[in-house]
Parts: sequence; structure tokens; C-alpha cells
Amino acid sequence: MPDLALTVNQRPLVLDVPHEASLLHILRNDLGLNGPKYGCGLGSCGACTVHVDGVAARACVIPAHGVAGRSITTLEGLGSRENWHPVQAAFEECQAAQCGYCLNGMVMQTAALLQREAHPDEARIRSELSGNLCRCGTHVEIMAAVMLAAKKGLNPGP
Repeated sequence: MPDLALTVNQRPLVLDVPHEASLLHILRNDLGLNGPKYGCGLGSCGACTVHVDGVAARACVIPAHGVAGRSITTLEGLGSRENWHPVQAAFEECQAAQCGYCLNGMVMQTAALLQREAHPDEARIRSELSGNLCRCGTHVEIMAAVMLAAKKGLNPGP
């Protein structure tokens, strides 16, 4: 198996990865990172969203070797229970999760959006999240969480 060097959640790694492995496969199966979920396997549902060099991307359709030398951030690397990322804190405050399956994609897509655009309007948020599927129907709470995160900002001061 060929070696793959990349950084995952700020940790430099060198892994033996088959050429056919997807990024999602190595994140979940080899590294035990369960934030990104397997949903559709086609990059359409958003459950597998991660950041590749800060850009939201669908890990299920990215060949692992396609991110050699790049920096990958998963939900686990965005923040922790002890130190939530502002988007994670907003989702918790607004109770924006029901089953939790879409949560990874919603949070990661939102964090990438707010990194690019600090105060998007509702139409922009809806457009940005339109590729993320949620079947439980927590859309109202998800929108409230994104609006709250945008209002508070990614780097809230004391």
C-alpha cells in the first residue's frame, strides 16, 4: 500500500492507504473519526463534509491520495465538548439536532460559510446549506443556530 502524508485535525500523519480508498474511509475506518458520516456515497447529502484546507468538501467522493499534503479538519477537530467551536455551541444552544445524522455536514458547512462571510443573510444561509439533507425536520432550529453563530461571530471576545 502506498504511503499518504497529510494533516488531520492539526496532526501530521503518514498512513498506508490503498489507491482506491476514499478520504471518508480513512477518516472513519483507519483514524476512528466518526464526525463525518457515510450517507449517500455520492457527495450529494453532505453527511461526510470535512474541511480541506479550510474549504468544505465531501469526503466520500474524494480519493484519499487526492488530499496528499493537505490539511483536513473533521467535526472532532473543529472543537471539543470542553471547548466548542462557536458554530457547535450555537447548534447546541438552539437544539438543532434530532437524529444527528446531518449535523456533521450542517456544522462543517456553516463553519466554512462563516469563515468566508461573517454575516450572511437568511437567503445566503439557505443557499449554502441547500446541498445538506436533513430528514428529521429540524430546519427551523438549524437556521436559528446558523443565524445565532453568525450574530455571535467565530471569534467572540470576552
